[in-house]
Amino acid sequence: MNLPEALQITRERNLDLVQVTERVEPPVCKIIDYGKYLYREQKKQKEAKKQTGQLKQIRISFKISVHDLETKANLAEKFLKKGNRVLIAMPLRGREKSLRGFAREKMNKFLEILQNLTPIKIEREIKSEPRGLTIFIVKG
Repeated sequence: MNLPEALQITRERNLDLVQVTERVEPPVCKIIDYGKYLYREQKKQKEAKKQTGQLKQIRISFKISVHDLETKANLAEKFLKKGNRVLIAMPLRGREKSLRGFAREKMNKFLEILQNLTPIKIEREIKSEPRGLTIFIVKG
């Protein structure tokens, strides 16, 4: 269909002629209501933004037992299955700050338990902060 015919049809139907692709020869166009099109695109973007999920935090103590690590891992698995990002934090107080190596081992043990439950992707490696250790994970 040539351009004058397409423009005539759009005027008759009170619609708009929208170019779909720019790099193709001849250009590909659609006859649509541009206002509705923009509205749908905004809705899709909002929905995509909503699906990325919230940030959930799980706090692990320095003296946590293996069973408690498994319980926290089950909680993290539940969050990940819902599509949320998970921040795992291990606050260190007093003398614990000098034993950061042991704290990293605990954090790695937690990640190993969680990896056995569900595939995970580490978004940010274990980071040492003034108040302790943190790591971000998402569903893998």
